Amino acid sequence: MRWKGRRQSDNMEDRRGQGGGIRGGIGRGGGRIRIPVGSGRGVGAGGGGISTIVILVVLYFVLKAIGIDPLQVLTEDGFEQAIAPGQEQVSGGASADDEMTQFMRTVLAETEEVWDGIFQAEGLDYRYPTMVLFSGQVSSACGFASSASGPFYCPGDQKLYLDTTFFGQLARQFGASGDFAQAYVVAHEVGHHVQNLIGVLPKFNAMRQQMSEAEANRMSVRVELQADCFAGIWAHFTDQKGLLEKGDIEEALNAAHQIGDDTLQKRSQGYVVPDSFNHGTSKQRATWFAKGYDTGRLSACDTFNNPV
Repeated sequence: MRWKGRRQSDNMEDRRGQGGGIRGGIGRGGGRIRIPVGSGRGVGAGGGGISTIVILVVLYFVLKAIGIDPLQVLTEDGFEQAIAPGQEQVSGGASADDEMTQFMRTVLAETEEVWDGIFQAEGLDYRYPTMVLFSGQVSSACGFASSASGPFYCPGDQKLYLDTTFFGQLARQFGASGDFAQAYVVAHEVGHHVQNLIGVLPKFNAMRQQMSEAEANRMSVRVELQADCFAGIWAHFTDQKGLLEKGDIEEALNAAHQIGDDTLQKRSQGYVVPDSFNHGTSKQRATWFAKGYDTGRLSACDTFNNPV
């Protein structure tokens, strides 16, 4: 992708090296919508678990016993420093000006430009999302998450969260390398933001409360495939601007294929359980990305009224 010298978005928070803290309401604003990484439990509105609660209770009494007020420790002036949008804190060798950060800012800016234009054509206003770069763990309006959860979008705060070490895993473990494979991941999460703005995610989050697990999984597949299609639309217009290089679309298609539910399950457990799919098969994910790329039309991404 020809990205150097392009505009970079200011809608980024860099929390790498900061730690996740323990702030953030669990489950507010609906569940996280994430890129699967093929390990760990599925990500929902929960987080932490019983063991975390026990640890926090023990920590509370230990701090009290040595004369430290735990409530003061948890204030913004204590243990967790709240970061305002645009304020950057980086450690562990990362830099706010490193090439990865610049690339992420540029890709985010390109999504802003494309979706701004599409929304304006529909007579709508596009509200820019914020990208949060983190390392290890992070707290969001959708709860607490670790890097093992993979990249995710939180509708509660309209932010997409990304531990950039995921890209190393994407290349080494899943065989999906290349800068446009990385751009596809960002564009997919931005696709969830678009779904949030047009009402798809709020409707899905409301409906799934009344669904069985199998029904919710089937609907989740349609949500995820639409986000893939929206990522393809972004690639369509980015290509029209002359920013794509030979092999870029193949990188994105390969990434979509490598993180399909069937491929991930075969890799991790040697067999597939179709009823547990919640992102779509490798073929479905690549097909819907290609459909968005080939057409550049929102109407082509209706995964809810067409066979997937």
